[in-house]
Amino acid sequence: MDRRTEIRDFLTTRRARVTPEQAGLKPSPLEGTRRVPGLRPELWNMLEAMSAVPAYIRNGRLDLLAGNAFARALFAPVFDSPARPVNSARFTFLDPAAAEFYPDWDAVADQNVATLRAEVGRNPYDKALSDLIGELSTRGDTFRQRWARHEVRRHRAGAKRLNHPLVGQLTINYETMELAADEGLSLVVCGVVPGSRDADALNLLASWNATEATRPRCRRCSSSA
Repeated sequence: MDRRTEIRDFLTTRRARVTPEQAGLKPSPLEGTRRVPGLRPELWNMLEAMSAVPAYIRNGRLDLLAGNAFARALFAPVFDSPARPVNSARFTFLDPAAAEFYPDWDAVADQNVATLRAEVGRNPYDKALSDLIGELSTRGDTFRQRWARHEVRRHRAGAKRLNHPLVGQLTINYETMELAADEGLSLVVCGVVPGSRDADALNLLASWNATEATRPRCRRCSSSA
């Protein structure tokens, strides 16, 4: 089986593995985006329009609230992690797949903890945030030890290495922008250096993702025709 076939099969099975209802989300009419209650229709349209780049929306406690199809393909291990709601810190500290997906796991873990520390200062009465911190603290020493350092920082831009299960290692650049009309929410947009090996890998993933998104569906069997 060649690499292109592996990517096609990966994207097909990933979409079929978790339905919006199983994830506790409302189904979306937009092919690549999963909806959650409370996000404005305008935000879904924005994500859909940004189909050429991986983009997703998260809140201050690192819940990944929505992502376009490209983001869901790039961050498939995070979005497909069985714990719900989808959360970057929960994936990093509780999912065994995180250590393989993030070659620089220690740096990612430190960033997550520092971001959550900053969010506690901004919103100390957020029960969901307190519950998340309690969950991470009681289920392993790794988070608890980092939390005790009291490091506070919001990571709004930078580079991150990923070890994607199909296209291998690549380095992405990300920019985080706060949504002025939606307090506490941020848009994260990812990219790579044009012409690089990272760009080749991302383009390969994007091409198969686009192919699967537009493939006709069999009405009787709900599979690709």
